[in-house]
Amino acid sequence: MSTEMDLEPSPETVWSWRADWTEPLRHHPILVTLCVLVVETVLGLRVGLQPDLVAFAYLGIVGTALGFIDVHLRRLPDPLTLPSYPIVIGLLAAAAPFTGNGGGHFVTALIGSASLWAIFAVQWFFVPDALGLGDVKLSGVLGLYLGWLGADAWMLGVFAMFVIGGSYAVGLLVSRRAGRKESIPFGPFMLLGTLVGVCA
Repeated sequence: MSTEMDLEPSPETVWSWRADWTEPLRHHPILVTLCVLVVETVLGLRVGLQPDLVAFAYLGIVGTALGFIDVHLRRLPDPLTLPSYPIVIGLLAAAAPFTGNGGGHFVTALIGSASLWAIFAVQWFFVPDALGLGDVKLSGVLGLYLGWLGADAWMLGVFAMFVIGGSYAVGLLVSRRAGRKESIPFGPFMLLGTLVGVCA
């Protein structure tokens, strides 16, 4: 089963910086707000009043938005994924001087980002039906957070992404709610796996 819509979008749904990707957020404002509050609470309890809390708060807001958008539109919009690279790098860099071994954390964040991006990019290149390009763009951002927390968090987060996503896909097949060729958005599972890695 494919984990992302892999057909070429029609001209009406071409994903650009001008596309209306805010529709799911505008149609479900209360639910989105509640989910943001829950995620921010979980991240706040995990991170605590530390210098990197702002960076993780950003993850809670943008990650929740991306999850909703991907579920409803099967797309991860560039206006949220691409600017997140300089924003997250900047927030973590600002936190590094005030964090124990902050320089080491920052280096592992960059390594984690490059490594996770490479994994997704290679898979997308050789098996384009398995992932969408939006997943590749998001992977590097999530790798920054997991890398910042260390190798154990990185490995657990990546493992959780594929286990949770794969389990969901198998569940759909077993329950016959989806066929073998039907695609599902993988972004929410990437975000959930990252949350597992961060919290664990």
